[in-house]
Amino acid sequence: MASTYASPPAGLPGQMSLHTGRAVFTEAYALIPAGVMRDIVTSYLPHWRDTRLWVIARPLSGFAETFSQYIVEVLPGGGSERPEQNPEAEGVLFVVAGQVTLTLAGETHLLEEGGYAFLPPGASWSLVNKSTAPARFHWVRKRYEVVDGIEIPPPFVANEQDEPIRWMPDTNQTWGTTRFVDPADTRHDMHVNIVTLEPGAVIPFEETHVMEHGLYVLEGKAVYRLNRDWVEVEAGDFMWLRAFCPQACYAGPERFRYLLYKDVNRHAKLPF
Repeated sequence: MASTYASPPAGLPGQMSLHTGRAVFTEAYALIPAGVMRDIVTSYLPHWRDTRLWVIARPLSGFAETFSQYIVEVLPGGGSERPEQNPEAEGVLFVVAGQVTLTLAGETHLLEEGGYAFLPPGASWSLVNKSTAPARFHWVRKRYEVVDGIEIPPPFVANEQDEPIRWMPDTNQTWGTTRFVDPADTRHDMHVNIVTLEPGAVIPFEETHVMEHGLYVLEGKAVYRLNRDWVEVEAGDFMWLRAFCPQACYAGPERFRYLLYKDVNRHAKLPF
């Protein structure tokens, strides 16, 4: 099923707008609503031209500890031949608006809406917007955790609209995940997937587990359990969940989907 993906509204709210935002930062979770992703909170990166970004997660004590996540906007003609400065960083790109041309390991790919690319550490890649309209994509980055005897996974490109939704058992195909790598493939130490809940579907228990989460709502709305709170969320909102933060969900009247980051397949770090 074709999808439309949310992205930041940009601009600025009018001076007569009421301050009724839902942004919150707690010890267990944070919510960055779509309405606060405006021009004034954008950032810029070295070696990227005609490009700005919304940084919605970054490594920070007591906050996102394993990953960073950007929503990148590239104007026509913009892009970078030196996009990643950290040779230990792996990444995932997911296009939510427009199209970009990605050159990865010597091969060129056109990534349109729903386009997905996995970039292993040390990968040779560049990106340019050759179209006549701005493009936007998520860029999730993590320091890859090397394990002796396990090879680094290769790069790949896909489109989520070509991938099946793998439905959870006994949910009557109302709650499922679009996966881009095999969960049992221990070469990968992070997953960036898409979770789908059909209208009225639920996550019927408080998931409490070791993975840190970043959830960007691509479409729809829901009531989401974050630690002790039930919070209304909608397309364009971002949620960060600390490890072991309880979560559950009641989907709204339309299909509810989110881009999900989690760290996986590695030992817990010990403080000695």
